[in-house]
Amino acid sequence: MPLSVHKLTGRLTFRQLQVFQAVYEQSSYSKAGQLLGLTQPAVSSQIRQLEQAVDQPLFEYVGRRLFSTAAAERLSDSIEHIFIELSNLQSDLGALKENVAGELRLVAVSTAQYMVPYLLKGFLDLHPQINVSVKVVNRATALQRLNDNNDDLIIMGMVPVDRALISLPFLDNELVPVVPEGHPLLSDPKSKVTPQAFLDSQLLVREPGSGSRLALEQHCQQQKLRFKPTMELGSNDSVKHGVIAGLGVGVLPKLSITAELELGKLNIVDIQGFPLRRDFCVVHPQAKHPTPAMQAFLDYTQHNIAQFEALFLKRCSLDLR
Repeated sequence: MPLSVHKLTGRLTFRQLQVFQAVYEQSSYSKAGQLLGLTQPAVSSQIRQLEQAVDQPLFEYVGRRLFSTAAAERLSDSIEHIFIELSNLQSDLGALKENVAGELRLVAVSTAQYMVPYLLKGFLDLHPQINVSVKVVNRATALQRLNDNNDDLIIMGMVPVDRALISLPFLDNELVPVVPEGHPLLSDPKSKVTPQAFLDSQLLVREPGSGSRLALEQHCQQQKLRFKPTMELGSNDSVKHGVIAGLGVGVLPKLSITAELELGKLNIVDIQGFPLRRDFCVVHPQAKHPTPAMQAFLDYTQHNIAQFEALFLKRCSLDLR
C-alpha cells in the first residue's frame, strides 16, 4: 500500500467520517450537531481535522448557505461504500459465530401488515441481534422498490411472473366480501346473494396500485362481472371503517377484520367465487445475494410455514355469518 495511503488512514477517524456525512446530508453544521448530539463548534472541529487529513476544502459558504465542494462529493461516495462494507462485515462475523447480526430491511404490502408482527416475534426471539425495519406500502410501491433494489425482502401477494424474482409462499391470504351489521343483503339468510348484487351495493375499494384491488379487478374480469366502485379509499383500515359506517360494502383481507367479525360489526357474505385466495410470499430479486440476516429470515419462514398456517387459521376461525 502506498505511503500516502498509510498517512491518510493514520489521520482519519470513523467519527470524522460520521460527522462529515451528517453535515453533507443536512447541509448544515448545526443540524448535523443536533443529529449527532454534538455542539456546533465540535462539528466544525471534526470537519477542520478531516479537511487537513485530505488536504482539501470540503464545504464552503456562499452567502449564508453551506455548499459541498467537489472533494466532498467524492468523499461522500467513498464513505457510503465504507459504511456498507462495515455493515456487511458485522453480519458476516456474526454468521461465522453462528450468531447472526446486522440489518434486515423488510417491506410489507398493506394487506400483509397485520401478520408481519407475528412472524417477527418468533424470528427475533431466535435472532435478537438482528435490527429489523419494516415499511408498509401498497403493491405498486413495493414493485418499484423491488425494481430499485432498495430493500432486503418484500412481503407481498400476487408476485409478478414477468420479473426475475425468488418467491417463497408461506401463508394463504383470504379476501372476503363484507357488509356492516343490519345490511339489506343479510335480511334473508336463505336467499343466495349474487356476486353482481354485492358489487352493485356501493362498493368501497382501495386506490389503484393496491394488491387487494387488483385481485378483485382480475376476478371481476375473469367472471365477466361489472366493476364500478362507489368510492376509493387509501388503506384497508379506511375501507373497513367505511363499511362499518354504512358507506357501502367491501372486499377485505380476513386477517385484518377478525376483531370486527367477532364483535358483529362486520359480516362475511356467502357469495359464489369468494373468498379470493392469494398466497403471501417473501420475495427478492433473483440476482440479489442474501445477507446472513436475509437468509436467516428466509430459513425461519420456510421452516415454520405449518406453524404460521395453524396460528392464523386459529385467529380466523370464525363462522360465516
